[in-house]
Amino acid sequence: MSGFPRACVLGWPVSQSRSPLIHNHWLATYGIAGGYERAEITPADFEGFVRGLGAAGFVGGNVTVPHKEAAFRLVDEADASAADLGAVNTLWFEDGRLFGGNTDGVGFLANLDEAAPGWEGERKLAAVIGAGGAARAVAHALGKRGFERVAVVNRTREKAEAIAPLAGRAGVAGGLDDLWRFLPDADLVVNATSLGMAGKGALEVHLGELPERAVATDLIYVPLETPFLADARARGLRTVDGLGMLLHQAAPGFERWFGVRPEVTPELRALVVADIGS
Repeated sequence: MSGFPRACVLGWPVSQSRSPLIHNHWLATYGIAGGYERAEITPADFEGFVRGLGAAGFVGGNVTVPHKEAAFRLVDEADASAADLGAVNTLWFEDGRLFGGNTDGVGFLANLDEAAPGWEGERKLAAVIGAGGAARAVAHALGKRGFERVAVVNRTREKAEAIAPLAGRAGVAGGLDDLWRFLPDADLVVNATSLGMAGKGALEVHLGELPERAVATDLIYVPLETPFLADARARGLRTVDGLGMLLHQAAPGFERWFGVRPEVTPELRALVVADIGS
């Protein structure tokens, strides 16, 4: 067991995770003696690994696919966002108890606040495309931010109907073919699907009904500009890629484990962009 604090990212698979690059950059930047590593853990082994996290010398960790729901069930206490979402992406210890948080929504909002100031407009309507775990966190965050309506649309309408309540009374649901009805009032449109990711097909939606003030954002960051964002940019809209969400959601965990609130800097972004391109 090492004498300095160590954290890890738990996933299956986890080889593609850029969390070690981010956290080890921060450790070096702030001169902290610590470590951050990958822990590739199968679903069958996940509970045992988490139960032994502290004994193995870890002060906590990040949790990624497919373990976020399982992590929520294992923590002694969850923060409000994790409790609402039923999913944990950050683990830490307090007084010997295992705590869990969910920083996906925080990261999503911080990315927009930094990259597109004023993106909220009048907070009339935000349209979220998709119905997976990422869409859940986004709908929840937009509801908390105070949007009057958060429209969740998905090819399978029933899945959208299951997610919309996470936005509170603002939540409404529709099929993907209902998207055009929401776009004229939208201050924000979000691609929360995996379509557009490297190796996958493009998200085929028509954005012509969006007003000029609207901002388009994608949670994907490989590639940095998806076809969805390229289409929005060609229409003169402001666009925000998904990399900033990854960077900002990492900061609260680092502070929990290592005692310093890290900054998301252009240097860090450039480091990760270079890794994406390598």
